Amino acid sequence: MAAITYTLPFAPGKFIDYLVSRPDVAGVWKQHTEHVFLERLADGTLPIEAFQYYLIQDYLYLIQFARANSLAGYKSKNLDDIVRSAEIVLHINREMSLHLSYCAEFGLSKEDILEVEESQACTAYTRFVLDTGASDDWLALQVALAPCLIGYGVIAKRLHADPNTLREGNRYWKWIQNYAADDYAEAVELGIALLDKHAQKISPSRIEELVKIFIHATKMEAGFWDMGYAKI
Repeated sequence: MAAITYTLPFAPGKFIDYLVSRPDVAGVWKQHTEHVFLERLADGTLPIEAFQYYLIQDYLYLIQFARANSLAGYKSKNLDDIVRSAEIVLHINREMSLHLSYCAEFGLSKEDILEVEESQACTAYTRFVLDTGASDDWLALQVALAPCLIGYGVIAKRLHADPNTLREGNRYWKWIQNYAADDYAEAVELGIALLDKHAQKISPSRIEELVKIFIHATKMEAGFWDMGYAKI
């Protein structure tokens, strides 16, 4: 019996490029990465109350993000991927320490943050990711996590390079710098490479299943910005 062969719709190293350029993805990806919350953050006109609420919810999100990456370690089938998941959790822990230091500049303590209830947007997003990880495979979970990891890198790189972004006197410039920094860019590149490595082994029908997960998670990311902007 002859083996079934098929050609993937993307070249090696281009899985994410393929994803975000698809017509069914491009629109929601733009809503996430070019949201009005981000534009007002870049020009310094975002009200501080909106940003503070976002910071609080982002910290609560990161707790669940760490859980999801711990789950990814459990779902992994080789030691390299298990170690990679553990490294990501440790990176998140360091990011959360920096997050608390940043929050302190806005008058927010860890106790203040933990007293706040998760927003519906935060709960819906994080539980979608965790449910995907629990009910599907390792790759599906990574795809559900990708709009956050990769999206923040894309956002920061764009805003950092944009001459219209206000630097002097913009209290949010440091946020942009944090996600445009080399260590975050490296994490994004590693995440993309890992996704691409596993995407080379899947069937066209599986690609379509993963695209649906990516779209839904990206909509959840845009909903997170909506949540912050609603405080204006």
